[in-house]
Amino acid sequence: MTPHPAAPSLRAKAPFIVAALLVLDSLHFVFARLLTPHLPPVVSVMFVMIVATLEMAVVLAIRGQIQLSLFRQNWRFFLIIGLLVAGSTNITYTAVAYIDPGTAAMLAQTSTLFSLGLSILWLRERLDKFEAIGAAAALLGVFVISFQHGDYLRVGSLLILASTLMYALHTAVVKRGGGEMPFANFFLFRVGSIAAFSTLFAVGSGKLVWPEPNVWLLLILVGTVDVVLSRTLYYISLRRLRMSALAVILTLSPAITILWSALLFDSRPTVQALIGGAAVIGGVSLMTARRKPPAPIGAD
Repeated sequence: MTPHPAAPSLRAKAPFIVAALLVLDSLHFVFARLLTPHLPPVVSVMFVMIVATLEMAVVLAIRGQIQLSLFRQNWRFFLIIGLLVAGSTNITYTAVAYIDPGTAAMLAQTSTLFSLGLSILWLRERLDKFEAIGAAAALLGVFVISFQHGDYLRVGSLLILASTLMYALHTAVVKRGGGEMPFANFFLFRVGSIAAFSTLFAVGSGKLVWPEPNVWLLLILVGTVDVVLSRTLYYISLRRLRMSALAVILTLSPAITILWSALLFDSRPTVQALIGGAAVIGGVSLMTARRKPPAPIGAD
């Protein structure tokens, strides 16, 4: 079979795509911190997700590609992942008021550790010797980061761990029930469900406020870059790299987040947090390099 003429070009662009993904992925906690002075966390998440949903809906509507039947057939699935991701994102936005973005990014690498634990409990998989060593190193790193002097850092660390666990649960649900859904519509209904639950959280909190005009520019930037562009690049990268290889590459993201944090907020992790973060990232890299996950479905 003659290869598609665009294939070599796409492969050649893979390093640039992954590099762009690393930069955008590193901005997640930075954006959350930037919004902190302007809006309550629960309100920031709501508007960011609404922006992302509207952008996706407009693009698909123009192309005539919205498949409402996909949501009708899988509404329970989308509500579950919407609840989990909305809860996870709200916790993240709350946590960055207590912890610097660099430390938060290092702790977030435990998502691989949680995913591995879920695969053991849910799919009855087993750890080999190297995965067990990696898991132990990552857990030690979490302990080093979380249990330091000062309540604020401890609270922030625990919030990030709770957020990461919820996101790992969402990933496990998607892997079990995502099937072969077309990515664009999966992404639209995923983000739309997150926006719906985030709106419920914001209204229920009693903190709902309308953003100032200058804050809208930041919300549009975050919704576009941190949700739409970042996740699109992630899935493009998944098609060009093994999942395990991509996971190892993304362990570089916290280092870039630390640079952003020092540049924008003049804040950086403590020496103890850096040591713990190195253990987390090293352990996660060892676990990921050893494991050969199943091929990714249409959406992850």
